[in-house]
Amino acid sequence: MRVGEISRKTKETDIRLKLCLDGTGQTQIDTGVGFLDHMLTLFAAHGRFDLHLTCQGDLQVDCHHTVEDIGICLGRAFGEALGDMAGIYRYGNITLPMDEALILCAADFSGRAHLSYTVQLRAKKVGLFDTELVQEFLLAFVRSAGLTLHVQQLAGSNTHHIIEGIFKALGRTLRRCVAADPQMVGEIPSTKGVL
Repeated sequence: MRVGEISRKTKETDIRLKLCLDGTGQTQIDTGVGFLDHMLTLFAAHGRFDLHLTCQGDLQVDCHHTVEDIGICLGRAFGEALGDMAGIYRYGNITLPMDEALILCAADFSGRAHLSYTVQLRAKKVGLFDTELVQEFLLAFVRSAGLTLHVQQLAGSNTHHIIEGIFKALGRTLRRCVAADPQMVGEIPSTKGVL
């Protein structure tokens, strides 16, 4: 079982996270931010990742530190669970519909952090969640995971649907990236011999 366990405590957040890449999508998530809990549950379900996460953050300020720091911890957990990344597909992509929204997501566990994010969100908030934090979460995640990630909104007008499409697409894309490639057993998926 490929597992990453991260504990991170700062003056702004206290996070405990356990990720199993070879799971069934089981979750126990309590971040204090309801919309983020919902999105991470969808991410894990569509990725078939088991995710246990608690966060106590300075929500009296706003959600920014909580969202960003969870992105950092989730990225680190992927890195820990993947190790040297031997035997994985490495690449994945999907074009995912969510009602009127259509999201393209493509990823490469290259060891090089990059985010290309082409998304237009009409609403500034969904519930109490600041929608600009989606990009902040993804930035923190790719930097910690060493992931190249492209997210493009091809269609959509409802902000909730667009964000939901992003998290579902991310889960399904990463599910493909980290899956075992039967033709690469024990091999690093790079001509460099290292990622």
